[in-house]
Parts: sequence; C-alpha cells; structure tokens
Amino acid sequence: MRRAIRTLLAASLLVSAIPMAHAANDENELDELQGKLGNEWVQVKNDRLRNIKTFAKQEDGKRYRSFKVEAELEGTAEAGARVLLDFENYRKWYWEVLDSKLLRKVSATEYYMYMVHRAPGGLPNRDVILHASVEPQSKTQKSLTLRVKAVPDFTEPKPPLVRMPAEDMTVKFTPLPGNKVQVEAEGYIDPGGKVPTWAINFIQRSAPYSVMVGLQRMIRLDEYAKARTPLPFTILDPNN
Repeated sequence: MRRAIRTLLAASLLVSAIPMAHAANDENELDELQGKLGNEWVQVKNDRLRNIKTFAKQEDGKRYRSFKVEAELEGTAEAGARVLLDFENYRKWYWEVLDSKLLRKVSATEYYMYMVHRAPGGLPNRDVILHASVEPQSKTQKSLTLRVKAVPDFTEPKPPLVRMPAEDMTVKFTPLPGNKVQVEAEGYIDPGGKVPTWAINFIQRSAPYSVMVGLQRMIRLDEYAKARTPLPFTILDPNN
C-alpha cells in the first residue's frame, strides 16, 4: 500500500511539473525572441494547418512590442464584417473579453465601442474604448479596411478596472476566390498600469493568434455566413 501511495505521489508531481516545464520553455523562447527584435518584423508563430502567421517587432519610442497577423481563412469578407459589427458578442471570440457593447454609431462607417478584458494572473481587469472606422471597398480598392484606435478619455474611468491607453490596429479583409478571405492585421496594445513582464509576454504571444482562430470559427457560423440582412456598406464579389 505504501509503495502504491508513493507511486501515485511521484506521478502527481511529474504531471504538475509538465506545465512548469512548458512555461519555462515559452519564457526562454520569448527571451530569445526579445533579443532579436528591432524595427523589422520577426516571425513568432507559423500555423500551417490553419494558415495563420504572427509577427512582432519593437518600434522606437513604444513601451511594448507591436504585432502583425497574416491569415487565409475559410469564409467570406461579408461574414467577417458581420462579426466585427456585432459589438455585443465579442466575448464569444475576441481575446479574454468579459463585456462589449456599442457606445455610439456616428455613421455607417464610424463607431465607438466599449470592451472589458480579463487580465491574467490576478491582475486588475482592463477596459478600453475604441474608435472604429471602416474604409469600404471600391472598384479600385479590393480590400475592406477597419481602423481601430483607443480613446481612453471618451468616458470617465471605472475603477477597479484599469483603462487601456492603446488597443490600436488596422485590419484588412481581401476577398479571395473559392469562399476564402485574406486577413492582415497590424497593431499595438498597451494595457496600462503596472504589468509584469511574464504577463505582457503571454498576451503578446497568445492574443493575436487567438483572435484570428476565434474569427475563423465565427465566420463559419450560419448566423454570419448565411445572414441576409443588409450591411451598412457594400461587399464586392471577388469572382466579378
């Protein structure tokens, strides 16, 4: 009986050590990556199965690293636009969103939205107010472009939430033949307040990839892929 108990304890310790080993490996990889970063993009992840690549760089004068994502997703630009305009449901797919809502619709192509993000490791949760503008397609411009910039002073802070000074990005959707869409996103995130290095590394490594995986899942759903309600702007057929 004692031998069996010792065996179970040893097995438990081994299993509990596995996540720690992975965390250490991730931290070493991040340290190695950090040493390579400058003003040029360095690849962080290449998921060939999902056709998603992520990159990072350290721009002069910025506190944290910038990110870039390139992906070829199964679905349409129209479905992608519908997902992005469904402000109340970002918690279903966007990075650690606890709450999201539309604050103001200025026009068919300009919006203000509010999000609350769950912070890792017991840190205070963050909120952010985003000004989003859409640049529709045209006969000379095949891509649909969404530009997002944080406007932290749009409303009063809501302690204990920490207001994020930056969650800025440009997202470009380019329809492709065969019911596919090319997505290119580039941006910069500053969570505000005091954040330990491990938490920043974790977010910067995981969030861009996770968002793209979530977007892929959403644009396949019938409520977006087969929706027939009119969009506030035109999506061009890539086959025409």
